[in-house]
This record gives sequence, structure tokens and C-alpha cells, in this order.
Amino acid sequence: MLKMTAAVMYEQGLPAPYAQSRPFRIEEVELDGPGDGEVLVEVRGAGICHSDLSVVEGLRKRPLPVVGGHEGAGIVREVGRGVQGLAPGDHVAMAGVAGCGQCRTCLAGRPGLCQAVSGARAEGILATGTRRLRLAGGGKLNHYSGISVYAQYAVVVPQSLVKISKDVPLDVAALFGCAVVTGAGAVFNSARVRPGARVAIIGLGGVGLTAVMAAREAGASQIIGIDVLPAKFDLARAVGATDCVDARDPDAVQQVLALSDGGVDHAFEISGNLHALQMAQAIGVRGGEVIGVGVGQSSASFTVPHLAWVCEERVLRGSFMGGGVPQDDIPRYVDMYLRGRLPVDRLRSEHIGFDRLNEGFDLLHGGGVVRQILLPHG
Repeated sequence: MLKMTAAVMYEQGLPAPYAQSRPFRIEEVELDGPGDGEVLVEVRGAGICHSDLSVVEGLRKRPLPVVGGHEGAGIVREVGRGVQGLAPGDHVAMAGVAGCGQCRTCLAGRPGLCQAVSGARAEGILATGTRRLRLAGGGKLNHYSGISVYAQYAVVVPQSLVKISKDVPLDVAALFGCAVVTGAGAVFNSARVRPGARVAIIGLGGVGLTAVMAAREAGASQIIGIDVLPAKFDLARAVGATDCVDARDPDAVQQVLALSDGGVDHAFEISGNLHALQMAQAIGVRGGEVIGVGVGQSSASFTVPHLAWVCEERVLRGSFMGGGVPQDDIPRYVDMYLRGRLPVDRLRSEHIGFDRLNEGFDLLHGGGVVRQILLPHG
């Protein structure tokens, strides 16, 4: 049994500013070592993501108390019996997607849709059916998305880990588990953007900016970045956006239609906001598609213009965590990064410690940062 520092959430929906309401309490917790089919990882970097913010806000319920964090990287320290392909000392990206490898969706190459693993995560346990975390007094403590990286160590199943090159700094490697695999995967796997395509990306956070980079790598002829914060436009242009539009402008839709000669082939909605989704539907060309990437409130719904959907052959597509297989995709994205084709290190806003984690969510809520990286060991 290991004692470690972790960020524990006891209550969702606390009000901002979070530096005052403190949705995460930093405390010592207990972690059992890995059992059969499990791996102990020393967490060296964890990203602060909008998906985590939506959980803080209470938009998506989680079993509580829980150690947060679903995007990270670290070093393998111990492997349980039956684990193959990983050994102590390996550097790994920790992904919020894992499948059982045996069900219909996993065999179809869509582990993110695995119902067996999704059910385990909804219960706050690992895919092995175990719970390795405990509060300091021995009380029940849940796992978050099967990894819980807002902690110094994590026990996870190997399906959540992707061995990566040690040439990648671990604070950068943390981004590959969610921001990179989600944004790049939406472009390469879900939309399958072709050379010459016109695309728009609504929401220029870590996932959206990665999608911009991926669209450039895919050969898109036009990449329109859209956000409510124009301060993000310089970075968006630097990583591949050809045009930028302020989503707050009353004529933002008309601007995009004019820039794209009647509409884009692929409109990526990253923010999880229903107004942004309506905009994505409005800026597409006939025969184009909307790719929904952002996750909003679990009860939210929207409407689709039925006649246009049919007669204009429009497509509405969901893309969860990149719509691919992390074990296949992340090494490819790492290679792109090492060759300078996917400069995801530019997403890093700053490093923070546990003492600033709650403040970090205030900064993310205000839009002043792209990706802060928690360093659990300082």
C-alpha cells in the first residue's frame, strides 16, 4: 500500500471562483499496488481539460468522492501478473479511453464505445472490477475515467496506457491522452479530412487547436478558427488557421459563409455548447458534415432541420475521444510531433502544482489559458 498526495472531489456544482469554493481538496490518500492485469504508474504530468471543468460544474455526474484527472503521462513503476508489452521504466501516455478488447465495438476498432468499460467507469472502479484507491481513514474513494491522474501515482489497466518515446517530455506527453488524441482523431478518423477540404473549428482550446494542426497536416485548403476570445487567434494562425472569426459577432455565420464560398465541408464543434452546435449546422456547405466533439450537459438536446438534412445530404457525426484506437493513433501523433508536424507543445500555458489546481479551473473557465499541466511531484 502506497500513501500519496491526490486531489479529491467530494461535491460537484460548487460555485466559481473555485479558488474559494475548492472543488478539489488536496490530501493524502492510500493506493494499493497493482493486481492481476493492472499497472502502477508514477504520474509526471496531468492536463487540466474542459471535460474536467464540466464535471466540476456538475454537468456530468460522477460517483463521489473521486480523484480527478483523465489526461496524463508518467513512468511505469510496477506491472501486475499477466500484463504484456509494458515494463518498469517505460514512458506512457495515459488515455481516457480503454476497451475490453472482446466486445463487438472493440473488435470493430472502436474501444471508446466499449459498454463494459464504460459501465465500470460509471461505478468509479477499474475495468478489472477493482477499486485501488482509499481515503486516508480507509473510506471509499473512486477512480475517475479509469486513471485518476490528479495524483502522484495511479493504478490503471494496460488498455489505458500507450508506450511512447522517451524523446517526448512527459509534460508534453500528458497532452496526448486527451487533447491530442481527441482533436487529431476527430480530423483523421471521424471526418477523414481530405486534401483541399474547407474546415471550420469552433472552440480554440487544447482540443480545437490540435484539430487545427491536424487539419493542416491533412491538407485542408482552408481552416477557419472560431472562438469567443479573439486573444486565441494569434496562436490559432500560428498552428495552421487560415482565417479566424469572432463567434460573438452578430454576422459570424455570414462571415464564415463568405470566407468559404458558401460553406465548409467539415464543421467541428469542440466547445460542447448548443449555440455553437447551431452555428456549426449553419456554416456547412450542402453535402457537408458537422462533427460534434465537445461534451456538454448530459440532459442537453438539439434539433436538426429535417428537410435540409435529407435533401441537402447533410451529415451529423459524433466523435468521442478521437474515434479511433489510442494504441494505434497516439504513436502516430507522437511521430508527427517529433517531426515538427504536430507542434502540440505550443498548447502548454503553464505548469502548476496542487496548490493552484482549483485556481487553474478558474483560469480555464475564464478562457485565459489553453492547457495547464499539473506536476504532481512539483
